[in-house]
Amino acid sequence: MANNNEVINYLLAHKEMKIIQRKDMFCFSLDTVLLANFCSITKDVKTIVDFGTNNAAIPLLLSKRTDKPIVGVEIQEEAVDLARRNVELNHLENQITIVHDDIKNYVKYAYRSRLIVCNPPFFRVDEKSHLNDNEYLQIARHETTIDLEGIISSAASLLDNKGRFAMVHRPDRMIEVVNMMQKYKIEPKRIRFVYPKVGKDSHIFLIEGVFKGNHGLKIEAPLYAHNNDGSYSDEVKEMFGY
Repeated sequence: MANNNEVINYLLAHKEMKIIQRKDMFCFSLDTVLLANFCSITKDVKTIVDFGTNNAAIPLLLSKRTDKPIVGVEIQEEAVDLARRNVELNHLENQITIVHDDIKNYVKYAYRSRLIVCNPPFFRVDEKSHLNDNEYLQIARHETTIDLEGIISSAASLLDNKGRFAMVHRPDRMIEVVNMMQKYKIEPKRIRFVYPKVGKDSHIFLIEGVFKGNHGLKIEAPLYAHNNDGSYSDEVKEMFGY
């Protein structure tokens, strides 16, 4: 159902695609775009699963890279409604499926996957200074319905042997992310640090691991989101479709 808080925007510079978003709910950000462009879509990938898809921004962006089937899993009913309408709005019903379920329950019955992506809640519940009164934003930003271990263990239970798991997170939790991935036999293979601009500390990192993969980690070239004048870098603009 439509809501007075809803807005319809072009999907970045892709003028042939649109996305419905709600001002009182999570709206996709640079993290979303970076993850959708970072994950490896290899020839052996038959289906892509997006944990916590929210309004389906990642599946929409992934549809620009591949024609493989994409499943978005989301626990919030209102977000599921938005996601399904976004899929219909862009006539992608034959490629993108939205599942209304808890991730931990979904993996109990779903088919195994060669690629899982996740833009997770960044904050632990005990990080009170960041807690948002808005329930929609609280679930999107805080580990209220699932924590980091829940996400990674769920990914490990759904991945095929040598399947890939890609996520975006904050650098201050990188050691925790790496340790948790290794705990569940997802071997980190690629890490890329993202910086607001040259001379600033990294504020985001991207990581991809292989389930039951061999040791061997590659630290990729840094990604600078903005130029010194505040404009988006050429690499980010290319991701936006310019």
